[in-house]
Amino acid sequence: MNKRGGNRHAGITAVGHWVPDDVLDNNFFASYLDTNDEWIVTRTGIRERRILREGATSDMAVRAARIALERRGWTPDDIQLIICCTVTPDMLFPPTACLIQEKLGAKNCWGFDMTAACSGFLFGLETASRMVESGGYDRVLLIGADKMSAITNYQDRNTCILFGDAGGAVILEPVAEDLGIMDSYLRIDGAGKEFLYMKGGGSLNPATAETVAKGWHYVYQDGKTVFKRAVVEMAESSAHIMERNGLSAKDIAYLVPHQANLRILDAARERMGLAKEQVMINIDRYGNTTDATIPMCLSEWWAAGKLKKGDNIVLSSFGAGYTWGAILVRWAY
Repeated sequence: MNKRGGNRHAGITAVGHWVPDDVLDNNFFASYLDTNDEWIVTRTGIRERRILREGATSDMAVRAARIALERRGWTPDDIQLIICCTVTPDMLFPPTACLIQEKLGAKNCWGFDMTAACSGFLFGLETASRMVESGGYDRVLLIGADKMSAITNYQDRNTCILFGDAGGAVILEPVAEDLGIMDSYLRIDGAGKEFLYMKGGGSLNPATAETVAKGWHYVYQDGKTVFKRAVVEMAESSAHIMERNGLSAKDIAYLVPHQANLRILDAARERMGLAKEQVMINIDRYGNTTDATIPMCLSEWWAAGKLKKGDNIVLSSFGAGYTWGAILVRWAY
């Protein structure tokens, strides 16, 4: 059990997100692949996604971070720690967090990258909140950003329709003890390594002409297998964290699920007994932006005035690894 103890609570006190201007709708894929808008929408819920034509993950991260900082009234020099959650770093090293730090002009911080596939933001939120709770840090910038177009094979109709590019950012700092990150339930299972991965580019299969020719530097997914496991784990982890905190559907303002597939989101909602209006969904407009999906939802709903101080929200995700889990947040601002 990971319920919080101690005298310090960490809460999200600002949010921001940024998406590129370039839109790829489903008709783009229908123009050259054996697919159509109805097929894509029916199976995924996605109607369009954004693509970053020029630039890298750090560029989207910096834009989202600046919005969050402005909303909080901070300067980059106020940041003590940067955590960047991504599966598409600008380079394998240096860490993308370092590139973000330089572009922001933040002079008083350290930072690192975190990779946990589509669960990266959740794992990053757990890490960042624990840093604040420890008493060592008061001002943490947590970013989820991915340029999925960089690792997507646009000839593979099973994966290219799913992904988009975006960046999201949140700020964490100490809050009143009845607010903030209240509980977490996070898990991994390496048996999932066979069903969702990028085979090339690491130490197991370094980049060569052969690995490039074989398409090993693109994301691969066994969609049916991943779907079945994701439905179970996202739904059960979300329901589990509600049950162990004595919460029913009427106590939850929003479920904030990773935007992977609308059918997975519906399954989680039904398992929790929630109404459709209690679920944050923007997959139709952005697709799966991996680490950016959850902070983007938070930023959009906050900007629309739909998040209120004291709201109970459940964040839930499932990703390659396998990685999955849920976090209970009591909104702090």
